[in-house]
Amino acid sequence: MASVIANTTNKLSALVRFTLGAALLSSSMMSNVYADTSTNLHASWTELLEQNISPINKGHSTAVDYAAFKSQESELQVYLDKLSEVSRADFDAWSKEKQLAFLINAYNAWTVEFILTEYPDLESIKDLGSLFSSPWDKEFIPLLGKKISLNDIEHGLIRGSDRYNDPRIHFAVNCASIGCPALREEAYTADNLEQQLTQQTERFLTDTSRNYIKGDSFYLSSIFKWYGDDFEVGFRGTKSIQSFIGLYAEALTLNTQQALTLKNQDFNVKFLDYNWKLNATK
Repeated sequence: MASVIANTTNKLSALVRFTLGAALLSSSMMSNVYADTSTNLHASWTELLEQNISPINKGHSTAVDYAAFKSQESELQVYLDKLSEVSRADFDAWSKEKQLAFLINAYNAWTVEFILTEYPDLESIKDLGSLFSSPWDKEFIPLLGKKISLNDIEHGLIRGSDRYNDPRIHFAVNCASIGCPALREEAYTADNLEQQLTQQTERFLTDTSRNYIKGDSFYLSSIFKWYGDDFEVGFRGTKSIQSFIGLYAEALTLNTQQALTLKNQDFNVKFLDYNWKLNATK
């Protein structure tokens, strides 16, 4: 009898170990699948960008091959559909870095799709609006369970949420215009977001066709005029446009006098006209 009980116990123990092992394996596989899905969410967007974006202006900006994008619109739509499948609950459970990367990519990808609705019969994204209707207010984007606009993404979900408070997003979102900061040649990701935002900021600030010092004046893109308040909320201790620019003094490669002027914030800010022409390849 003792041997029968022992044998039965061993079998039960083995069954428990097998069941537990199978459960752990299943859990591990599901975790890996989720991780792979998360990691690869923006991979197709990177592929499209790599194929259809070209650096211009000594690498400070980029031009978009909308004709090529048009021929790959089905691939772009597959990516947009993936973004639309993300629920608000899943989004809210992500890290702030992952959320912000997602929103920037969504804004940029849907801007390209928006341009393609009329390309090549437009010269500016503004042509997609009218006298009484801004193109950025058009609600055509199915995202996070709602039909929203580009303005909803930028000014509502990004700037208006108080989750991120990072003025560098203005050098990452792209409005399909020559005056805009470069449409980056890769998707934004949570793991690389800090480096990507820093690079985009330096890339834009060092573009002397859109930002430069002359005498005691700093001539800046109108982006700083429109969103000046975003540069005054204490990002890394900065409380003004001047102090924000001071964070990137080294990248600006200024001469001695200019560096001193910047350090002392002893300069006037003047804003340049914005070029709304389409950022298309020639």
